[in-house]
Amino acid sequence: MTISSTTNRVSYTGNGVTTAFSFPYKFLANADLKIYVESVLATITTDYTVTGAGDDAGGTVTFLVAPINGDEVVILRDPA
Repeated sequence: MTISSTTNRVSYTGNGVTTAFSFPYKFLANADLKIYVESVLATITTDYTVTGAGDDAGGTVTFLVAPINGDEVVILRDPA
């Protein structure tokens, strides 16, 4: 199955409060995403959870601890 979308990256700025960050592109498995906070690769289940695999509308990355004020959060679709 192919995914027909050219959007594969979205970025946000942390505020120390927000933990949930949505993104508008389809992904098939949680492993298809790479999540970076200040250019450091975050770890699924340790740093965040993901919902929405297979959903045409995209999904949501929810951090266990909110990224601090000013930290760049990047959600990147990078299938194997």
